[in-house]
Amino acid sequence: MIRSLARREARKRPRMLLALLAAAAAAAVLAACSSGTSSSGSGGSNGSSPAAASGTLKTAKIGSATVLTNAKGFTLYSFAPDTPTKSNCNGSCVTYWPPVKGAVSASGVKGTFGTIKRSDGSIQATFDGHPLYTYVGDTAPGQAKGNGLNLSGGVWHEITTSGSAATTSSSGSSGGGY
Repeated sequence: MIRSLARREARKRPRMLLALLAAAAAAAVLAACSSGTSSSGSGGSNGSSPAAASGTLKTAKIGSATVLTNAKGFTLYSFAPDTPTKSNCNGSCVTYWPPVKGAVSASGVKGTFGTIKRSDGSIQATFDGHPLYTYVGDTAPGQAKGNGLNLSGGVWHEITTSGSAATTSSSGSSGGGY
């Protein structure tokens, strides 16, 4: 009787292990999804996400353009279909283009910083009337792989601090500033 009970318990262990692994994987996916959309610190909660949050922004020279970046040096972008009062990047779009959440500022940058209320009720930072985003394709500071991409229903542009169109970027893309 003890052997048969031990065999039954031994058969249950792999199933329990699989269930625990599945739960851990689900938790990891949920954590990854939430870090790009509800981050509370500059650069995301795990330190490797380019997502930006409320706080101080910086500038960086990428190619021949001086662009706005989050505190970790990741390039900020605007989305052509957006308006000064509305973001048109929602749903799966924010998986690739995380919005910069909350109010931001940048020392020495001429222009107007503000915020808008997103469709999900969160607050998104703006610069000169353009809602701000990062791009998950930028895996290190100083990249602008999203500049000039036509994705999610419109063209994405790096945010330049000069107000003129950016002609080059580190990724070789050419695009129209913001």
